[in-house]
Amino acid sequence: MRRFRFSEPGFEAAFAAFVEERRETPDDVDALVRDILAAVRAEGLEAVLRFGHQFDRANVSAENIRVTPEEIEAGAAQCAPEVREAIAFAAKRIRTYHERQRPADQWFTDEAGVELGWRWTPLEAVGIYVPGGRAAYPSTVLMNAVPAAAAGVERIAMVTPPGRLQPAVLAAAKEAGVTEIWRVGGAQAVGALAYGAGPILPVDKIVGPGNAFVTAAKRRVYGTVGIDALAGPSEIVVVSDAASRPDWIAADLLSQAEHDPAAQSILITDDEAFADAVEAQIALQLGSLETRDDATVSLRNHGAVIIAPLSEAPRLVNMIAPEHVEFALDEPERLADQVRHAGAIFLGRHAPEAVGDYVAGSNHVLPTSRAARFSSGLSLYDFIKRTSIVKCDEAAFAILGPPTVALADAEGLPAHARSAAIRLGQG
Repeated sequence: MRRFRFSEPGFEAAFAAFVEERRETPDDVDALVRDILAAVRAEGLEAVLRFGHQFDRANVSAENIRVTPEEIEAGAAQCAPEVREAIAFAAKRIRTYHERQRPADQWFTDEAGVELGWRWTPLEAVGIYVPGGRAAYPSTVLMNAVPAAAAGVERIAMVTPPGRLQPAVLAAAKEAGVTEIWRVGGAQAVGALAYGAGPILPVDKIVGPGNAFVTAAKRRVYGTVGIDALAGPSEIVVVSDAASRPDWIAADLLSQAEHDPAAQSILITDDEAFADAVEAQIALQLGSLETRDDATVSLRNHGAVIIAPLSEAPRLVNMIAPEHVEFALDEPERLADQVRHAGAIFLGRHAPEAVGDYVAGSNHVLPTSRAARFSSGLSLYDFIKRTSIVKCDEAAFAILGPPTVALADAEGLPAHARSAAIRLGQG
C-alpha cells in the first residue's frame, strides 16, 4: 500500500492526485452494449436468447428462461438452516429500517386560499439485477428487493445470469418478495427489463450492481427507465488511532479489497507504528484468504496508508468522498460529525463495514467513485415518487390569475396567458 505523510512537503498535491486516479474498467464496452440493446429492442426475446448463448454459453430457451415457483421453493429449501435464519434476520432489519423512511402525504391551505399538497405512490414495476459467476449474492437480493417491497412495489422482477441458481439467492428472493426470476444476464438483461422481451415485461426502474457491460447498459437505457446509480469499484476508508487492534483494522481493509482488483482500501491514522502493524497483519491474513489474488492487486494498485493528525481526517475523508468510512475511535462522533461526503459512516471499534453489508439494516447499495459528493445510497425513496396537487376555488384563482397572465405574456406564451385570463373574464 502506498504511504502518504501529512508532514512531508508536497502532501496535498500528491494526495489530491491520488484521489483523482480512475479505477474504472479501461475496456471500451459501450459500442458493443449499444448494439446489444438495439437488437433487444428490435427483436425482443430472440435477441436475448441469442446473446445468452453467445456470451454465457447458456442452454436457455423460451420455455425455461423463467424460474418457476417450484424451482424457487425447491432451491430455497436446499439452503442451509443457519443461512436461512440469517437471511430472515437481515430481511427483517432491512425492512424495519426502510419502512421508517416512509414520508407522509401533505395537504394544506396557504395564505391565498390555494389548497396545495403532495402524494407519494410506489413504482409499479422494478427490475433487480443480481450478479452471478464470481459468487452468490443473497445480500444483493435483500438490499434491492426488500426496500422495493416495503415501498409497495407490486412487481419485482429479478434477472441473473444463467447457470445454477444458488440456494441462498433463491431463499433471499423468496424472503424479500421477488415476484419473478429470469435466467438472463449482461446488457441483454438490462435491455429486456427496459424494453420488454417476450414474456419479460418492461419495468419502470432497474436497480442492482453488475459488471462494466451492465453499467454501460444502465447508462444507455436511463430515460426509458429509471436507474439507481452507475456503480463503480467498492471503497473503504478506516480512520483509527493506535488503540484499535491491528488485526481488526487489517480485516476491515481486506473486506473491501477482496471485492475486486479495482477496489480501494485506505487507512488514515496518526501513528506510524500502528500503520506498520496493520500492514503486517494484512500480509499475514492474505496468506489464508481465498480471495487473496484480487485483494493483493487491489491493495497494491489502489490501497493507501495516510499518516496525518486525526483532526485532519474529516477533511481528507470529504476529499475522498468514499462509499464507506469507519471511525474506529473511542469518541467517533467528534470527527464523524464533520464528514459531509460519504455513502455510509460506521462509528466505533465494533462497527465494521461488514455488518452494513448484511445485517445492520441500512442499505449497502451506496455511491462510489466520489459520487457521495452529490448522491445517496439506495433507499425507500428510490421506489416511490411524489405527485404535486393543486386546488383553486374562484377566490384563490383571483389572486393567482393576474401574475400568471403577466408571467405568461413576459415569456411570449399567449395561450398560457389566455388560459388564465379567460377565467378572469379578460379573454
